[in-house]
Amino acid sequence: MDSRKTFLLRIDPALWRALEKWAADELRSVNGQIEYLLRQAVAQRKRGAGPGTPGAPGASGPAGG
Repeated sequence: MDSRKTFLLRIDPALWRALEKWAADELRSVNGQIEYLLRQAVAQRKRGAGPGTPGAPGASGPAGG
C-alpha cells in the first residue's frame, strides 16, 4: 500500500496553468511537479538558504496568503 498523504490544495487558476505547462515541459504530472518543487524547497531550507536569505526564492517579498 502507498504511504503517501493525500490532501486538498486550493490554487489560483493562473498558477495552475503555469505549473501544468512547466510540468509538461519536464515530462511530469502537475502533482509530481509540485512534489518536486516542494522537495527542492525543503532541501534548500535545510542547507540554510530559506526565505529571507539573499538570493533565495521568496527573499524579495512577503509570503502570499
